[in-house]
Amino acid sequence: MMQEQIVFEDNHLLVINKKAGQLVQGDKTGDLSLLDLLKDFIKVRDHKPGNVFLGLVHRIDRPTSGLVIYAKTSKALSRLTQMVKNRDIKKTYWAVVPKVEIPHAQRLIHYLQKNEKNNKSTVFPKVTDGAKEAILNYEIIKTLDNFQLLEVDLETGRHHQIRAQLAKIGAPIKGDLKYGSPRSNPDGGIHLHARKLEFIHPVTNEKTIIVAKVPQNDVIWQACED
Repeated sequence: MMQEQIVFEDNHLLVINKKAGQLVQGDKTGDLSLLDLLKDFIKVRDHKPGNVFLGLVHRIDRPTSGLVIYAKTSKALSRLTQMVKNRDIKKTYWAVVPKVEIPHAQRLIHYLQKNEKNNKSTVFPKVTDGAKEAILNYEIIKTLDNFQLLEVDLETGRHHQIRAQLAKIGAPIKGDLKYGSPRSNPDGGIHLHARKLEFIHPVTNEKTIIVAKVPQNDVIWQACED
């Protein structure tokens, strides 16, 4: 099961294609997280007698699918954490939104304020106290019958950034009830997928590009990848 979700692995890194609904690390729900499942998997697979070291490098939202990096050594973890801070890891997402009239390609600049109580970000058009600048670039790369597929490149990494910014321009992500989609998806996920990661490997210094297949149990996603 876990083996199928591994898209890249060496002595330093483990990159997973997360399913919608999976937790990247433990939270207050107490549900089993990918971090726990992966540690157990590696312990059995590699016949490790002691505890398995695995560190989470970055997060993606529970209802989102796609690429998540875990570090297998403390050296890789500290270097990757610094790379995330410096924005040295290029993240590309795919998002399915309604077929609404929006520019073919656009750079969106907003200011996001996170509300801890309802776990939601409010979007402001200009500088606002307590709000952080959020920048993304999108392009429409495919048009379906009722939806369109956007490729999104992040310049900043804010709470619910893609979800909130796309909703602000009238294009909420399919299934994302929290940000204005009219209907939920059957699996409780949303049509947002961490599609591609590009970075210089923190230990080997090789240029690394990793791409994750879209969820295979969904006809709209499959139409996007065809």
